[in-house]
Amino acid sequence: MLPASGRFVVARLDGTRMTDAGHTFYEFSDALLFPGYFGWNWNALSDCLRDLSWLPADGYLIVVENPSALLSSSAGERHTLFEVLTEAVRHRVNPFGQPPFRVLLLCDQDSEATLLRQEIDRVR
Repeated sequence: MLPASGRFVVARLDGTRMTDAGHTFYEFSDALLFPGYFGWNWNALSDCLRDLSWLPADGYLIVVENPSALLSSSAGERHTLFEVLTEAVRHRVNPFGQPPFRVLLLCDQDSEATLLRQEIDRVR
């Protein structure tokens, strides 16, 4: 849950613009104003999402529209992105009082069921 008041960063991303890793890195970098040292790989994305010191706020919300199109060229990379996002959320839930980081996937029930099924199949 986000605090009741303060400065929040809300980044709206469109899954149709993130069909491969390169475009995904670009969209996150552009939306969250990543620093010049961003390394354009999964580890660098994870590091930046857990840091965000260059973009101080009382909370962060990533809104992903059309999530079923996310990394549609690779289910493995989609799984990696979900792991990176999950780790960023978990990193912000700690006793040190860091501002919360949340991710919202906007999809209908059919798309949600498809994404869940793909993730379950991927893990098996």
